[in-house]
Amino acid sequence: MDATTFRVNFSYYSVRKTYLCYELEVKESDDWVRVEELQGFLRNEGGDTHCERSHAELCFLDRVRSWHLDEGKQYRLTCYISWSPCPNCAQKLVDFLGQNSHVRMCISAARIYTKVSGYEDGLRRLRDAVDRLAIMTVEELQHCWDTFVDNQGQPFELWPNQEEHIQTESQELKDILRNQGN
Repeated sequence: MDATTFRVNFSYYSVRKTYLCYELEVKESDDWVRVEELQGFLRNEGGDTHCERSHAELCFLDRVRSWHLDEGKQYRLTCYISWSPCPNCAQKLVDFLGQNSHVRMCISAARIYTKVSGYEDGLRRLRDAVDRLAIMTVEELQHCWDTFVDNQGQPFELWPNQEEHIQTESQELKDILRNQGN
């Protein structure tokens, strides 16, 4: 993706598009080895992904299914997403992982999507199914910049107040995951 798209969508500004960057690793002996040809990014609405669904997570699941991953191997998907999944997408990810025991998943989001009711329960269900559910760290933003962005050699620079935003969102996510709705 281009640098402006990354900056606008992975910062704390209120943009309604969801971008999802992904990479796949396969376990070889005791090490996780990145599968370079199975990494990339996509966004919601399906326009640039050739799928009919509108949410990036659903387009991503379609893409993963098209890889026909060998059930005799162990895989780890790492997703960096501009908004945390909505409850429906969270459930679809949980269902996928339940049906694919050879696949593990780590998800880091730039922001928490709070625009629909039930988002807290969706995030808790997702937390129980994935290896890691967190807010993106500075190091993960840097990794995305280096891996998924056509940055033209520009160094990654944090947005104003980005570290405070990360701390605030991280605490909010911890509170959501700790609270069982009682």
